[in-house]
Amino acid sequence: MSLSVFLFSDIEGSTRLWAAHGADMQEALQRHDTLLGAAVIHAGGTVFKHTGDGVVARFESDVAAIEAAVAAQVALAGQDWGAIGQLRARIGLHAGEAQSRDGDWFGPVLNRAARLMAVGHGGQILASGAVHALAQDGLASEMGFRDLGMHRLRDLAEPEHVFQVTAVGLAESFPPLRSLDGSRTNLPGALSSFLGREREVREVVQALRYHRLVTLTGPGGVGKTR
Repeated sequence: MSLSVFLFSDIEGSTRLWAAHGADMQEALQRHDTLLGAAVIHAGGTVFKHTGDGVVARFESDVAAIEAAVAAQVALAGQDWGAIGQLRARIGLHAGEAQSRDGDWFGPVLNRAARLMAVGHGGQILASGAVHALAQDGLASEMGFRDLGMHRLRDLAEPEHVFQVTAVGLAESFPPLRSLDGSRTNLPGALSSFLGREREVREVVQALRYHRLVTLTGPGGVGKTR
């Protein structure tokens, strides 16, 4: 087992882009792979796997992994992608012990890195709490972290403290993360304010304090779902 920092990347909306710009995407993907590969190698890392529209890389240094991620995003943003518009990649970084076998790496740390990447957005770099703890004192002055709080990731029992990497040349504002916390129930979102039923709401709240299950009955339109 060896302590490593893993970088997972993926092109946002790649399925849609392939359907709309198949021929252009072939050339764009080659250029994407070249840019990410160069950023990883320059920072001292190794790309050991391609995942179709992304790469997986390993670093021995947490700071090097962050520097590679920033360089990759800046390089991608600076390209002219023609008819495709803008090719955006989301990147996730996580550190931990992993096992090497036949040129590949295995272990829960890789699963967490992949799940972390998946909740991000194109142009965004997400770092786990482990990466933040290791790297926060070693980054260059123009780089930093933004605390995005605790998030539950798909298929993982323990939530993750997520940080967004900030740096000169990177976008700063993104939509909320696509974590499980963004949709805690299967109820539809409220598109308008809820008027009335204040007394009934108070009664339901009171009932929930004393009972594990509360059932609401009534004709359609009286506000049961609300």
